[in-house]
Amino acid sequence: MRIILVTGPGGAGRTTLAAATALAEARAGRRVLLVSEGAAPSGDEEKLRVLRPQPGPDFRREFLALQARSAAALDLLGAAPFEDAELTELPGSRPFALLRAVRDAAEGDHDLAVVDLPPLPEALALLALPAQLRRYLRRLLPPERQAARALRPMLAQLAGVPMPAQWLYETTARWEAELAAVQAVVEAPATTVRLVVEPGPDAARALRTARLGLAVQRLALDAVVANRVLPATSEDPWLAGLAAEQHRHLAELRTATGDLYEVPHLGRAPRGAEDLVLLAPARPETAPAPVAEWAVEDRREQDGVLVWHIPLPGAVKEELSLVRRGDELLLTVGAFRRGVPLPGALRRCTVTGAGLVEGDLRVRFTPDPGLWPRTP
Repeated sequence: MRIILVTGPGGAGRTTLAAATALAEARAGRRVLLVSEGAAPSGDEEKLRVLRPQPGPDFRREFLALQARSAAALDLLGAAPFEDAELTELPGSRPFALLRAVRDAAEGDHDLAVVDLPPLPEALALLALPAQLRRYLRRLLPPERQAARALRPMLAQLAGVPMPAQWLYETTARWEAELAAVQAVVEAPATTVRLVVEPGPDAARALRTARLGLAVQRLALDAVVANRVLPATSEDPWLAGLAAEQHRHLAELRTATGDLYEVPHLGRAPRGAEDLVLLAPARPETAPAPVAEWAVEDRREQDGVLVWHIPLPGAVKEELSLVRRGDELLLTVGAFRRGVPLPGALRRCTVTGAGLVEGDLRVRFTPDPGLWPRTP
């Protein structure tokens, strides 16, 4: 099953075009799931199902489950448990509800899932969240510590204080499994991101931000949709001037991306399912391009180094930062940061330099004689 994640700058019309895409695909005979908090297509659409994330109920369910598993520890502390009726969702509940909806969408019996993501900056942060949280959990509560669980009762008697409760490790393992499931869906080859922009001064900037943010997370941008495109010609001088400016920005977008789909302006707000069908971008004739590989080039014979190629389209040198920490490379590109595990061969090397060439970050590694296997 294919999953299309739709985002764009606020006000660009991403929610409308997500619904339009889902409706058009359903009418073409595909079984479609639309994940959105916005208005859904009205009418009896047999092959279209709508899933709405529920942050409030989702938060209450997870909180009460955690409270139940922690009942013994809470009793020791004399804490009074909460009841369902007195719980209200906390800030940050919405992203987790949406991520669970994405996971559930992948498990459904559908041909296509269209997911209406938040505006672009929040969407990029949301897609990075599962991998980031898994990294934090592994650092704070490594799985290997669980091997010592049998020793904790004895250590507690010797120390005279309670040791970490078993529920902490069990809860961590459950969170790890859920986050891994969401991350697998987000990073699957059949999952792509579609960017919706309105042709204007900010469109090219939004495209650069999307490409760079997705590249850091190794995610694919399958297409760019230019929304609310005005007619190229008009007898009205004011409208003609506005259209001319818009089409100049369209030309910039066409130069920057080969997969640009134009959606016409209806001259009014959409008024139902039939209008949504008119706004649906044409289905791409080819499959989305795969995510560019982060390849390791062996140049030991020529230069004595291994070169790790990290594609970062639109990156500039002044915004780049690299830090080696153990078996990770901490990569910062502008507003985006990620801890990237090093490939096995590079863990036995030291970083000796890096350079950015036309969006290709080339990190040079020199084999450490004390760690590199010796050739007989």
